[in-house]
Amino acid sequence: MQRLREQLMIIDGKGYKAYKSIKGDYRFPKFNLVIDAVQGDPFASPSKIRIRVSREETAISNKCMQTKTQKMMCEDVFLREIHRTLASININVKGTGKSGALSIDPPGQEILERTAVQINKTTITLCLSVGLPANGRRILGQQAIRLFFEVIPQVLNQSIFALKEELLQDHVQLIDKQVAIREYMKQHNLIAFIGNQAILARESGVSDRPRRDSPVIPFQSPASLEVAIPVPHQKVPIKGMAIKQGITLIVGGGFHGKSTLLRAIEKGVYYHIKGDGREFVLTDPTAVKIRSEDGRSVRKDDISPFINHLPIAGDTERFTTDNASGSTSQAANIVEALEVGTRTLLLDEDTCATNFMIRDARMQALIHKDDEPITPFIDKIQPLFDVHKVSTILVMGGSGDYFDVADTVIKMEHFLAYDVTDKAKTIARQMKSARQSEDPCPFGNLQSRSLDFSCFNSKVGHKQLSKVHHPATIQYGKSSIHLEAVEQLVHPSQTRMIAEIFSFIERHFNRGASTLSLRDLLERIQKQIEIDGLASFSAFNGHPGELARPRIHEVAAAMNRWQHLKVLNGCVEKNSNIGENER
Repeated sequence: MQRLREQLMIIDGKGYKAYKSIKGDYRFPKFNLVIDAVQGDPFASPSKIRIRVSREETAISNKCMQTKTQKMMCEDVFLREIHRTLASININVKGTGKSGALSIDPPGQEILERTAVQINKTTITLCLSVGLPANGRRILGQQAIRLFFEVIPQVLNQSIFALKEELLQDHVQLIDKQVAIREYMKQHNLIAFIGNQAILARESGVSDRPRRDSPVIPFQSPASLEVAIPVPHQKVPIKGMAIKQGITLIVGGGFHGKSTLLRAIEKGVYYHIKGDGREFVLTDPTAVKIRSEDGRSVRKDDISPFINHLPIAGDTERFTTDNASGSTSQAANIVEALEVGTRTLLLDEDTCATNFMIRDARMQALIHKDDEPITPFIDKIQPLFDVHKVSTILVMGGSGDYFDVADTVIKMEHFLAYDVTDKAKTIARQMKSARQSEDPCPFGNLQSRSLDFSCFNSKVGHKQLSKVHHPATIQYGKSSIHLEAVEQLVHPSQTRMIAEIFSFIERHFNRGASTLSLRDLLERIQKQIEIDGLASFSAFNGHPGELARPRIHEVAAAMNRWQHLKVLNGCVEKNSNIGENER
């Protein structure tokens, strides 16, 4: 600690590059400070530091860390306490540019596995960014001393050192209940659960925080769909609406809560923080939101279950385009989700291609099937479940033809849910649809593509470029990958992690063609995360950056939207072997 103070006094007033001399490891009374990377000037991206604290200095006990989800929750609580403290204190460090800026990866409403706070058996590691103080490009050494010797200890004293075990236990008990609900769902073939009294409405279209203004109508399950799930840490079970495997329609008038319910379900693949309102909204972790996506890139997708004999594009078993239409993009989104193992599809008619979803009897009469390349989703939704056990939850307000294939129909009226399955089935029997099924055949096999890893090349001139410019945009080499339509990507740090995975593949797999399928590749990546953690993918081994764990579905979505992805012809077996070097 004294060595750092002396060095800051020596370089006071010198050119900014002299800050490079403070890189290193410094011992303070209650923590270790590691300065990993120093910014080039006061206007550049902030410097990277780590703070290591002994667990004995904090409230964490072994009973808070008995499972991986409990550990993730503890890390999340520490992150939120540090972030809250940084937002509340007056740092008051003078300088130009980013001088005095002190930050940690900001948390959202979801509980995600992250690198910002990492807890092991003995140590808590915090990864922060700091703007080293300067006046122009002259070092303000005294201000830096204040930052390291006053501000950072104050932040730690008011956050992780002040945190009580009771608060940790409260949050750990919450995630224990969420895990118990998800286990119950698995045992009882449920794909979604929406707890009674859940607050589903959000603050605004650009805010994921719960809506607070009046009137906010809490969710209440219809009696016919309600289940009571026993959970630990409380005697009373948690009640709510259960959605079983199969085909579920969400219907109702405009602005009555259909899409609000589906958005809560699509975010239910993650655990949520206390006070979010969706703490007990849980969904099949493999569920994928499907939409149309005009203009996206597609590489050798087998969209033939939905689209055939295109008059211009030709082969739909290896469909490739740089500018997909609404219907071809939606078909690609579905087969790509199935390729990496989704068991539940989520769709909202508002974001779907109409001609992909339905062709009514009048249109069938006017345009003969021989002249229509698209087999609409209504004719594939049942075979998908019958053959592959892939369920669907669909918001549909414009076509009652889906009543014929639905197992459950939920009506939203003034944000209240009603089970109208019997009524919908009665209407379907009394008002026969004149439309004819356009595809009586089974769905067929799911695609399994192998990759040519030589495409993973981020070089631009003599440098490698892999970075995130926007919460949903990755710059990889000379191309940009746009993920705005990947709606279950919930945090910019997940996008950064996807960029790190691309670079990791480039470093370790870039040997050209392989028999390794896309799904096998993603499962190997997931296994490495489980064993070695997110930081093992970072080329910078010290400070692992601001990373959060994406699902393999979002990683696959990024690869599939990348214009330079190289896919080999044909399919491969799922459990292909690769050489030891490639491992």
